[in-house]
Amino acid sequence: MFKIVATFFIPNVDLGEENAKEIGAELVKRLCRTGAEANEDELYAVAQDADAVITNIQPYTRRVIERLRKCRVISAIGIGYDWIDVQAATDHGICVVNVPDYCLEEVSAHAMALLLACSRKLVRVFDAVRAGKWNSAVPVEIRQGIQPPMFRLKGQTLGLVGFGNIARTLVPMAKGFGLRVIAYDPRVTASVGQQYGVELMGLDRLLEQSDFVSLHASLATETRHMLGLKELKKMKPTAYFINTARGGLVDEEALYTALSEGYIAGAGLDVLDPEPPNPDNPLLKLHNVIITAHMAQYSDRAEQELWRRPAEAAIQVLKGEWPRGLVNAQVKEKFVARWGEMK
Repeated sequence: MFKIVATFFIPNVDLGEENAKEIGAELVKRLCRTGAEANEDELYAVAQDADAVITNIQPYTRRVIERLRKCRVISAIGIGYDWIDVQAATDHGICVVNVPDYCLEEVSAHAMALLLACSRKLVRVFDAVRAGKWNSAVPVEIRQGIQPPMFRLKGQTLGLVGFGNIARTLVPMAKGFGLRVIAYDPRVTASVGQQYGVELMGLDRLLEQSDFVSLHASLATETRHMLGLKELKKMKPTAYFINTARGGLVDEEALYTALSEGYIAGAGLDVLDPEPPNPDNPLLKLHNVIITAHMAQYSDRAEQELWRRPAEAAIQVLKGEWPRGLVNAQVKEKFVARWGEMK
């Protein structure tokens, strides 16, 4: 009998236990710590005899992976998998799987919502109303130079840093508001951009041209802090920074400096580094920042897909089929040599 171990889950959510039974597999839930509190030895202790693992934000490092003698697949809950050592998994003939099309509509809509809230200064306006200032305190502050200008949205430029599935889903939303859309992604060809009516360009040029910069890159060693003070200073002083991807993509100290010293107009953030933020994180005290609690991905429908798809992919592998959402396609030769032919 195969054993699928979920080291991350939430109560009362169906991970696909019945589907596992259909192939003679047992799906076992063993909750382990996540994020900064996660522990490699704890993960190994519960997953050492697993044929498949379902995980989220837990350090499946080379040290853990090389000791998983039976594991054929590590299935990530959601899109991100930066906490899995993909190269180590590949070296040991283990598939790494994610849900690449999970929450595309939700995250792109959330990015657009943050953009609109920044553009229309909604939080600042609401703060004024709540303080009893009904007669448009914000326009007065703009005229006095206290607040950055409020431009008409149509004709403004949105720069997408990263042009994967979420960014591509955002394009028609942005164009619906009359925004010009440009993008930076060294892995994407100009012809792909043309299919979406988006001009691809270098990062510096994008930062200089954009009225809104929205991050949609994956977090990896080479992308951590890809935006620092040097890059943020290239943005217009009237521009806004949007991040619904990963907090570690931007240097938060640099972002605070850019926001507090007026190098950029404001920011809309759904992600921070670390999470949850420290109570004394200075970004929480700025009036030109909107922060939501890493919930851009949420909707009822997306939630169902989030929990169902990882187990489905694990079951595919155990059935001898290449899974949907295979991250490390280069693993196939070593996988077959270790585990046998696949369909």
